[in-house]
Amino acid sequence: MNMCFTIAFMNRLSVKTWISFILIGLSGQLAWSIENMYLNVYLYNEITPDSGAIATMVAASAVTATLTTFFIGILSDRIGKRKIFISAGYILWGFSTMAFGYIGAGPGSAAAVILLDCLMTFFGSCANDAAFNAYVTDVTSPENRGKAEAVLATFPLISMLIIFGLFDSLTKTGNWKTFFAIFGVLNIGTGLISAFLLKDPEVRKSPEENVLKGLLKLFSKEEIKENSARYLDLAAVLLLSVSFQIFLPYLIIYISEYLGYSDYALMLGIVLLGASVISVISGKVQDRVGKSRVGAAGSLIMGTGLLLLFFVRSYLAVTLTALMMMAGYLVTASATGANLRDTTPALLTGSFQGVRMVASVAIPMVIGPWIGSMVIKGSGRTYTELGVVKDIPTPFMFIPAALLMLPLAAILIIRMKKEEVIHASRS
Repeated sequence: MNMCFTIAFMNRLSVKTWISFILIGLSGQLAWSIENMYLNVYLYNEITPDSGAIATMVAASAVTATLTTFFIGILSDRIGKRKIFISAGYILWGFSTMAFGYIGAGPGSAAAVILLDCLMTFFGSCANDAAFNAYVTDVTSPENRGKAEAVLATFPLISMLIIFGLFDSLTKTGNWKTFFAIFGVLNIGTGLISAFLLKDPEVRKSPEENVLKGLLKLFSKEEIKENSARYLDLAAVLLLSVSFQIFLPYLIIYISEYLGYSDYALMLGIVLLGASVISVISGKVQDRVGKSRVGAAGSLIMGTGLLLLFFVRSYLAVTLTALMMMAGYLVTASATGANLRDTTPALLTGSFQGVRMVASVAIPMVIGPWIGSMVIKGSGRTYTELGVVKDIPTPFMFIPAALLMLPLAAILIIRMKKEEVIHASRS
């Protein structure tokens, strides 16, 4: 009985650890939401209406984020430290965010914004994508990663809700300097607090000459065969992320232009908050019955929700169906993310974040929106905004996204059989 109590206690995360997850994780997602949701609007409205500038900025930022995560992850493994990258990265991330408010329109302004975005992305990826993600893996275990990942998975949605609900009015009135300053100060504060809050986990320092060699070895036939669960996890993350990116960039436009609901704030609030609550609850279930089992169920729920979105049209039906779809997505995202943390190589935790970044961000953000765009263009529906004719997203974009849930569920069902073996080997 005492042994059971000791094991149960060790599987719990401390209050201080949870505070670090919430503070650093949510602050980082708020900053990423600024870049993903509002920086394009800022560039278009305040600097230049050239859509080519937006495309260049998005592409440059994606390349910067992926390369930074690779190289900083490798560096953090070499020196065996995470805290310095998190604290210093968040502080510099904050200053670079504030700097956007001081760029005025004029010759060279678009290039300045793009370069500053790359700099901000470098600091953000250094602090969040590389170091913080590695830190979370370092301080969690297979027995509690379900709960941790379920909470972390809600932060992108919660950050969107916070910014949209509380700060969107600043952008609509053109008060960009205050807007960027608020979130810049938040990240600076997070960096300063984390310097005192965090304690570097006991990372097994990788020999310098072995880090890059070890990372390349991960994709050898022998390594793939010996650790097949890791590559099932990467495939699951990739499929889920591609599916999500097929419709996500067009979802708000679909609701407002195709369905005709301009007042979608209530819908957004119900979907984001409801899905977040369900995700947090699912974390405990994952740690109890298995991440892959819960993830497989979540993928089927998401797929069903996507199929239903093809048919429903009323405000209430769309809200409830979108809630079903988003809850399924978050549950599956937390389960697949936790699985991937379980199979992350112990001596390459930081370095592996670059691989994770490719599977979860780089490839999906190229393939997903392209599939969605092809489906949308095939419909022939358009609308006019600011004198520009634009395509109207149609329900057909939900079909390919739903179909990807079938191979994803199959992967997770296969993954169930490997879960007990992985837990035993890491304990």
